[in-house]
Amino acid sequence: MNEVSLIVYPTKELASTKQIFSKFLGVEPYVDGPYYVGYKVGDMEIGLDPNAQNAGPVTYIDVADIKSSLQEIIALGATLHQDVKDVAKGLLVASIKDKDGNILGFRQNPR
Repeated sequence: MNEVSLIVYPTKELASTKQIFSKFLGVEPYVDGPYYVGYKVGDMEIGLDPNAQNAGPVTYIDVADIKSSLQEIIALGATLHQDVKDVAKGLLVASIKDKDGNILGFRQNPR
């Protein structure tokens, strides 16, 4: 079973959004950089992305094989939004759009 493990929110105002999320979540970020701010809340990661091109949050599902997962979802009618990309030492991410324009992300952790 695949698990939802990450939700990334786009932000134009990283500093003020970080303050809001820190207060709301009750924790400080475990990653705090100019390109990404990440919070761990239990088994869930909540991220802030100042460079996101989408209008709303993206939910990421952990998968064992990102390429085959993308192929399966695209075969069901989704379109590729972002191809597989290594974002941190073997951590792979990609995303699709469904027919309603919703974005769903996939994440494969390094092995």
